[in-house]
Amino acid sequence: QVKHPVISLRFVFIFIVQMGEFKVHRVRFFDYMPSAIRAMVFSTRTERLALARADGALEIFNFSDNYFQEKVMYGPRRVAVEALCWVGPRLFSAGLNGEITEYDLENLRPRYTVEAYGGPIWTISVNSQGTLLAVGCEDGTVKMFEVLKERIQFQRNLDRQKGRIISLSWHPSGTLIAAGMMDMIRIFDAETGRATHRLLVDRGAGASKSKEVVVWSIAFLSDHTIISSDSAGKVQIWDGLNGTLIRTHLITKWDVLALSVSQDESSLVAGTSEGTVVQFQFISSTVDRLDKDWVRTRTFKNHSHDVRALAHTETAVVSGGMDTQLVVRPLLDKVEKNTRESAMRKVSFPHRSLVCCAKKAGLLLFQFPDHLELWRLGESDGYGKLGGSLPVKRGPEKLIQLKRKGEDHICCSALSPCGGWLAYSTVTSFRLYRLQNGSISICKVSKLPKDLLPAHQLCFSTNSSKLFASSSNSSVVVVALNELECKYLGTLKAKYGCRQPVHQLSASDNGKWLATANTDCEVHVYNLDKLKLHCTVPVYGSCPTAMAIHPTTSNLVVVHADQQIFEYSLVKKEYTEWSRRLQKQGLHSMWLERDTPITHVTFNPKNPAHIIVHDMFMFCIIDKSLPLPEAKNVLYNQMALRSLPEPDRVLHSHGFKICKDFQHLLCVSLLEDHSLVVVERPLLDIVSQLPAPVRQKKFAT
Repeated sequence: QVKHPVISLRFVFIFIVQMGEFKVHRVRFFDYMPSAIRAMVFSTRTERLALARADGALEIFNFSDNYFQEKVMYGPRRVAVEALCWVGPRLFSAGLNGEITEYDLENLRPRYTVEAYGGPIWTISVNSQGTLLAVGCEDGTVKMFEVLKERIQFQRNLDRQKGRIISLSWHPSGTLIAAGMMDMIRIFDAETGRATHRLLVDRGAGASKSKEVVVWSIAFLSDHTIISSDSAGKVQIWDGLNGTLIRTHLITKWDVLALSVSQDESSLVAGTSEGTVVQFQFISSTVDRLDKDWVRTRTFKNHSHDVRALAHTETAVVSGGMDTQLVVRPLLDKVEKNTRESAMRKVSFPHRSLVCCAKKAGLLLFQFPDHLELWRLGESDGYGKLGGSLPVKRGPEKLIQLKRKGEDHICCSALSPCGGWLAYSTVTSFRLYRLQNGSISICKVSKLPKDLLPAHQLCFSTNSSKLFASSSNSSVVVVALNELECKYLGTLKAKYGCRQPVHQLSASDNGKWLATANTDCEVHVYNLDKLKLHCTVPVYGSCPTAMAIHPTTSNLVVVHADQQIFEYSLVKKEYTEWSRRLQKQGLHSMWLERDTPITHVTFNPKNPAHIIVHDMFMFCIIDKSLPLPEAKNVLYNQMALRSLPEPDRVLHSHGFKICKDFQHLLCVSLLEDHSLVVVERPLLDIVSQLPAPVRQKKFAT
């Protein structure tokens, strides 16, 4: 093992029962750090959660499809989003740049922005009818915008106040709107724009008279109850008709930053800067009482720092904040215990690959929001014992750090298998570079075809002669590459009416096929010789998370968000016998209960029957020549299986060979010499990577 101030690389033999022996490059120097979560909003209509991060990225999770992160978008100029809002299937955001942005969810980019002309915007809210957007501004105005078919249009200002508007909530009738400010809450008549009530917020016992109280979040219920949370650590219940305080719950010494109410208004959750989430329920405080009250019932501690954003679904509490993790905490009184739905989930990393491996050149490309890093793998000498480390002859080497042009995020990137080409795309631009590995030089390709537009996904052919770039409406641009030029060959178009973005690309080793998958769960396969659609795989109701084409059989293996696996013959245009047998018998319950999606599929060239897959915590080789695991079998970790007596090992022998001795597994790739590259992210050390003021004061607002 070789140690370096910033890197560590180990060469290890890992022996897995009945799988054979692999030389493993265990890479742990991809220091990727997700950004803090600032805002989130859940749509009960589409069961989508939209999430905004501090670096300007937006993510959309499909809660009806095993919480899969189906889309990632990037806002303009890396401006942090302060608030999000769904209007039917449309997504809007507002931020401290003073603009409202609507997003194009098909092309994964901002559709347009509208200046509110009120200074920084702190909050955005829509009425229950979906016809009016209200934003709270720094200059003390609540501005109303009419939601039109294609745009939004300014309608009016409500009565201007002296302080900034921090939080907003509409009454379900759409006639009233409550605004949280400094030291007070204002209730407005939405039709006249007049302020009807002023509710003064107590600064709390022992609080400094000079320190204002910030009403961070507010909820306006159908019975005219108003619930507020503030910087004095209080959750307060108000009578919105009379403007009087009903009850105060002091839940922390620090800030209560977020509130969320269930759709039936029977449950409320509050997020604090201590990292806790407190639940209140509208129930009788004692058994013998018939009247109901808001009673504190549960406290969840799943975060290390500020909980900045909350969403209350029908069955779970969703929270996020400074520690970057999205936590889905099921409410056990709403789900059946000891089921898949009752398990808590933590989403730490994207459900897509940020690592690309040049199999023929032994190079790795790491994608960060603002730059790319190109690394050369190290080399070792000799052979060692199974499970042991090998001596390192040459350590890993960082060859290039390439900063993106402008201020837009890097959306996608790719490295050709030969290591000679590098491409990346932002929302507004596309870049292609020629690499010379011998001299470690990089040269930008200046003349690109005009059809090569900014892309969502990139992929090179196995022989590095073609580049595939997915663009709008599920189409893919095909470009030929050689030393002299970059030539446009054509555009692969899916069937008419297919509009969702492509999020998976896979090219066959023989250069004949290209498979694409979009977020409408459609998988299309193209003939690259004819540049035409070859077939469409029967649509399955869960989004594909990974896929690959077998190098010898031309069978397409697709894994979906619900953990189901299908194998489709591109020659016969039908599911294979093994795939039918797998679906007939069914996958093992322990396989289906995993809460992280498969993010990569590849094959073992030494054994055509081996399918290699991995998720965030598990690496598996599926041996199609062995029996499928039955319900009575246990999906042992292969390291644990080795310790069992021989009769037990034979008893539990089946085709799914799993290794769980990994943490944050980001990439598994097979090199040309048949050695495995395993890229892991070390355990998150959130505190050390936070800004200094936040490290010094843990509970920062």
